[in-house]
Amino acid sequence: MATAANPTRDDFAKMLDEQLGGADDGGFEGRVVKGTVTAIENGMAHIDVGLKSEGRVDLKEFQRSESETAPGVGDEVEVYVDRVENAEGEAMLSRDRARREAAWDKLENEFGEGKRVEGRIFGRVKGGFTVDLDGAVAFLPGSQVDIRPVRDVTPLMDMAQPFQILKMDRRRGNIVVSRRAVLEETRAEQRSELIDKLAEGQVIDGVVKNITDYGAFVDLGGIDGLLHVTDMSYKRVNHPSEMIEIGQTVTVQIIRINEETQRISLGMKQLESDPWDGVSAKYPVGMKMTGTVTNITEYGAFVEIEPGIEGLVHVSEMSWTKKNVHPGKIVSTSQEVEVMVLEVDSEKRRISLGLKQAQRNPWEEFAEKHPVGSKVEGEVKNATEFGLFIGLDGDVDGMVHMSDIAWGISGEDALALHRKGEQVEAVVLDVDTDKERISLGMKQLEKGAPTEAGAAGTVRKGETVTVTILEVRDGGLEVQVGEDGATGFIKRSDLGRDRDEQRPDRFQVGGKVDALVIGFDRSKKPNFSIKARQIAEEKEAVAQFGSSDSGASLGDILGEALKKKED
Repeated sequence: MATAANPTRDDFAKMLDEQLGGADDGGFEGRVVKGTVTAIENGMAHIDVGLKSEGRVDLKEFQRSESETAPGVGDEVEVYVDRVENAEGEAMLSRDRARREAAWDKLENEFGEGKRVEGRIFGRVKGGFTVDLDGAVAFLPGSQVDIRPVRDVTPLMDMAQPFQILKMDRRRGNIVVSRRAVLEETRAEQRSELIDKLAEGQVIDGVVKNITDYGAFVDLGGIDGLLHVTDMSYKRVNHPSEMIEIGQTVTVQIIRINEETQRISLGMKQLESDPWDGVSAKYPVGMKMTGTVTNITEYGAFVEIEPGIEGLVHVSEMSWTKKNVHPGKIVSTSQEVEVMVLEVDSEKRRISLGLKQAQRNPWEEFAEKHPVGSKVEGEVKNATEFGLFIGLDGDVDGMVHMSDIAWGISGEDALALHRKGEQVEAVVLDVDTDKERISLGMKQLEKGAPTEAGAAGTVRKGETVTVTILEVRDGGLEVQVGEDGATGFIKRSDLGRDRDEQRPDRFQVGGKVDALVIGFDRSKKPNFSIKARQIAEEKEAVAQFGSSDSGASLGDILGEALKKKED
């Protein structure tokens, strides 16, 4: 039986395990522990961490930076226990691993608190760089090196500098950091300090740093302000480079400071006198002056009447005669033009100008030169379903209604007699300058046209007369009663009852035919019909010889009646 004075073999083994670690040695693996340097041999430090055997660590692991020194015998150090015992019976220890674990603990705390960390860029990898964060290796993307793209990172290598941790995953060993975030935050702090020293309305000198299509960025001593192109001058500026150049020192006024976005708007024209002051008195409505076309748009053209003062000539006020055309076809940029002031709005800084008002109304000029009843000549510009448009002097058009094209035929047939580009003569019937309309007539120039007394005084409706053929047309015959009587027209369909008789080519100019007056047109010009005369004679014959007791046929009656009429 075992006693305290005489322990058994099992008791002795248990005490030995407790002294050397025994079954609990596995609890050391994967942990950072403290140990004592027992010896230094061949560049290796022998370290006792309380295990069955000591471990060795290369002295280089203790000197990763210039500030670190190698430990001596008896010094206490922290190491990471990778394995309790290797094949040679030694403990596998690592100072680098211990440093990384300590660094991860510290970084996790700093990341949670949003603090900046210090590190050194020490290598290049695909897409960025590697950063040593006191033992832990982090990835620095290329886009996060600086606020602006950096061509050469060499000056930043191996230099202690602050970084911001963007994300980290200890299980995977991933850390992503940003140098740019630190610079932006620092810049924002400096920007806020500078903005506090500035005030709206303040006049300050700055240096032009960059020029764009819409303006320029001016350095105000560590903070940039935008000088928009519209605030450079009261006169039109097509591009900022017309006014300033990069590197030039300019005097500007602070127009606006946006506290939220910390953006500063600058102006140069605000330091000049405003040319719009007193513009209403200077340019009264109806005043004419000469200006220069500065810009052309689809809705009109801008004309500068003095430096800094521009007016708009709307497309509707550009020409009396050219309608629905692009302003660029009427005026050109830099062209000098005469304009008239139509309206002035000083508050909205707008002036409406008229180009056509500076010229005389062409319809008024036409009315003076060509009074009603005068004869004109022009080219058929267009043919519509209701008439012809004739180009006249002064770049104006006159219209011949289809009822005024020719006597004796329908308007549709009259329109078919003319084509675009044809030179024609007409008489002025009316001129309306307000509505910009000129009414013309062509049939009024025809020979034998009705006078004011009218044709009704010469011939009567229902009367059969002998007419002389003046002209043979596809649509019918132009005829005249007697030698100097009224002229009229026999339509093709009125040349006979049968289709063969309705051919105009069977008649000759100068020939005479009997026709019935069937009516008058709006101008009291008579319309004739051979067919109507034939039908009327047939009815007359039936009425005179149509007794059924005679036993004669209808053909005999008509033949007899016509024979008697000829006798």
